[in-house]
Amino acid sequence: MADFNLKKILLITVAIFSVAAYGIDDKCAACNAIAEELERGLSNEKPRNHLDMRHRLDSKGQRQGKLIDYRVSELRVVELLDGLCDKMQDYTLEKVDSSRQVWVKVNNWDNLKSNKQEARAYSKDISTFCGRLLEETEDELSELIKKGSVKVGEVSKVVCQDLGRYCSQTSGNKKAVDDDDTPDDEL
Repeated sequence: MADFNLKKILLITVAIFSVAAYGIDDKCAACNAIAEELERGLSNEKPRNHLDMRHRLDSKGQRQGKLIDYRVSELRVVELLDGLCDKMQDYTLEKVDSSRQVWVKVNNWDNLKSNKQEARAYSKDISTFCGRLLEETEDELSELIKKGSVKVGEVSKVVCQDLGRYCSQTSGNKKAVDDDDTPDDEL
């Protein structure tokens, strides 16, 4: 009997967590918010020198190894994608009108006038969604970043249409809204 109850509890727990991971109704809008954060990272990149991997000396004292362009390096990809989903915990879903909600970046959770507990739950949902999105697309996205195919202004198309397939090409450009763009009295 105890074994049956344990299985029942385990099944319910798995069901709850699987619902939470898929709890985002508008995956296109959530994907666009993630793409916007990645685009922010791309646009804030500072120019970097090539990576000098010539650490060994040959018998004549000449350095051996590779000189890698930073723009095509694995280090650049790691710096862009590492922590992206943690940054998504600063986003929450805000109701625009009775039928529409948008993802907004919250700079100060204390100034948020909506239900903070619900807002935090949404931020965890989008962070979880981000983790799943990166898990599904990370290899292809990494290669596209290294090739230079992911450019500022095109991140949403690459991530949400081409790789993630959460948005169709005909769906409107549902952008996430940064609360810096909204009047301070709204949040």
